[in-house]
Amino acid sequence: MTSETSLWLALALGITLGGMNATHAAEPPAASDDPYLWLEATHGARAMDWVKQQNAITEKDFASTPAFEHTRKQILEVLDSDARIPYVRRMGDWLYNFWQDQAHPRGLWRRTTLAEYRKATPKWETVLDVDALNKTEGKRWVWKGAQCLKPAYARCLLSLSPDGGDAVAVREFDIPTKSFVQGGFELPIAKTQVGWIDQDHLYVGTDFGPGSMTASSYPRIAKEWTRGTPLAAATTVYEGKASDLAVSAFHDRTPGFERDFVQVATDFFHSETYLRKDGKLVKLDIPTDANADAHREWLLVQLRSPWTVGGTTWPNGALIAMKFDDFMAGKRAFTALFKPDAHTALSTYAWTQHHLILDVLDDVKSKLEVLTPVTTGDWQRAAMPGAPAMSTVSVVDTDPDHSDEYWLSVTGFLTPSSLERGVLGEGAARTIKHEPAFFDASKFSVSQHFVTSKDGTRVPYFEIAPKDMKLDGKNRTLLYGYGGFEVSLQPFYSGSIGRAWLERGGVYVIANIRGGGEYGPAWHQAALQANRPKAYQDFAAVAEDLVKRRVTSAQHLGAEGGSNGGLLMGNMLTQYPQLFGAIACEVPLLDMKRYIHLDAGASWIAEYGNPDDPKQWAFIKTFSPYQNLHKETHYPPVLFYTTTSDDRVGPAQARKMAAKMEGMDIPNVWFYENLEGGHGAGADNKQSAHMHAMVYDFLWDKLQ
Repeated sequence: MTSETSLWLALALGITLGGMNATHAAEPPAASDDPYLWLEATHGARAMDWVKQQNAITEKDFASTPAFEHTRKQILEVLDSDARIPYVRRMGDWLYNFWQDQAHPRGLWRRTTLAEYRKATPKWETVLDVDALNKTEGKRWVWKGAQCLKPAYARCLLSLSPDGGDAVAVREFDIPTKSFVQGGFELPIAKTQVGWIDQDHLYVGTDFGPGSMTASSYPRIAKEWTRGTPLAAATTVYEGKASDLAVSAFHDRTPGFERDFVQVATDFFHSETYLRKDGKLVKLDIPTDANADAHREWLLVQLRSPWTVGGTTWPNGALIAMKFDDFMAGKRAFTALFKPDAHTALSTYAWTQHHLILDVLDDVKSKLEVLTPVTTGDWQRAAMPGAPAMSTVSVVDTDPDHSDEYWLSVTGFLTPSSLERGVLGEGAARTIKHEPAFFDASKFSVSQHFVTSKDGTRVPYFEIAPKDMKLDGKNRTLLYGYGGFEVSLQPFYSGSIGRAWLERGGVYVIANIRGGGEYGPAWHQAALQANRPKAYQDFAAVAEDLVKRRVTSAQHLGAEGGSNGGLLMGNMLTQYPQLFGAIACEVPLLDMKRYIHLDAGASWIAEYGNPDDPKQWAFIKTFSPYQNLHKETHYPPVLFYTTTSDDRVGPAQARKMAAKMEGMDIPNVWFYENLEGGHGAGADNKQSAHMHAMVYDFLWDKLQ
């Protein structure tokens, strides 16, 4: 309903929440022909012994050479650089930032003023030093964010993960004294959703005990908790079903427009939203697959499917608006704020106090527009200054309760990111911070290409290549993809990729395949469930086009992807092995027969289907890499990467795939598992640099 809720649901993505701690896998089936089920025991002694053996082999082969150490240091310099942009979030008069570097590997939560931030080297006030906290408490906490109570922003709820996973401890923190509140709100480690109502009340969904979490491993029950009372005494606001994805409640503290909502996510793309008023719940009459946002007097509805209402049929991908109170009174006179066409899709939007900023993708490139409501019910429109070619411009922060301030991130493949600040109505935004150039971009060029997929669909991809590249089919090329959950892959600057891949002479390619959100909901829905193979056909078409254009050849073409992109890699490995010289498969889904019984897997049934239903398994098995391995097939070299602490997808998928391939005597299979980091590259910059360097060196070595 608000951006806070969208972020909460976004945590369930298999890209970038069991119960308390980690029941990582359901009980294995009593009868099974899978000899590797023992690897589903995340912390099992036998499984961890296997992991240690595999890690030692992979470390020896790809992380013990001077070349690896050079790559690792090059990446770590980028991640730890003091010249990086310290992105900020405004809370009242202060700008807050979370910062990690060599001296503070677990990070500093700090703040400064706008006047100070404008300086080249601002002075920061440390609010919480996570490394110092860990030393004091003998822990290895990983920062997962803060929710601070408006408008004073003096009390905050801090989320700390013991290992980088999604399960967190929540503790109340007092900013004026820079200390945790003794006897304050505190929740043990679990996959928790929590938010302020006022200083003495919270909405909370957490592990309240057996049966309180959904099959997807998220809170099933939302409660209102009063300060000074035990959690067990919290009042139930809504109790969902075990088959729901998640239940959450939240309070909108916008001055003059305070409202309470309950949201019941029935699956990843469908939910029901209720207004909570005077102890009663009133359901908002909108499509279950639409996203709703109440801001001040307005209700915005973003559609995933066509909706006929008030005598008008709005297309999927549209954003429509009307007065919230009018809607609740039964009126349905919506106004179109955005309607897509063949080339455009709404990426995101952001409110300021009096305006709405739309971030629109035009063939996967950004353009911004400012909308302003007027008394007639119409909205005025004005274009914001355009972004540089092949770039992404996004709103990273606004102050919607108090001003029309906005902060923009501008980034491109060869353009170091910059941070701009502006106030609508006061002229153009001005650049406040610049990212340094971590590699010499003058040697490279960016181009966008389109290829026709198997069913005739036009699929775009970006290519970053040396200006003097010879089209002789010999260039080491890395093709990256995701293709799921309506997530778009847009242009971005990466000093790590620049140093570890481009400066070596490599070509980097991003495929904007179906399943993503590059062209709105329809682009995503085209690769759902039984249509999943279309995403893989798109990726294969890009690979074939790179060969056809003589950019590279199969032996020099590598592929990389993580999470849902790891499933993509698994299908490239099993269905299109002839197209690639090496594959890096990271924190992946691979066993699609068991995925709904592992960690948060049940939350993705809407994306992939339910393998426990024989009719759905009939199509799911066609894209389940674990079931589609064949001993006689020649597979390219593959590196599987995962983390023990991943409580979203879990390490079992990568473990089992690697073990099965080795058990079938398939050569050139490597596996590496980091203990920390959750569903990501690592818990700190050092771990992230190690992982990325290993992947790039593996691919570079195998694509000779």
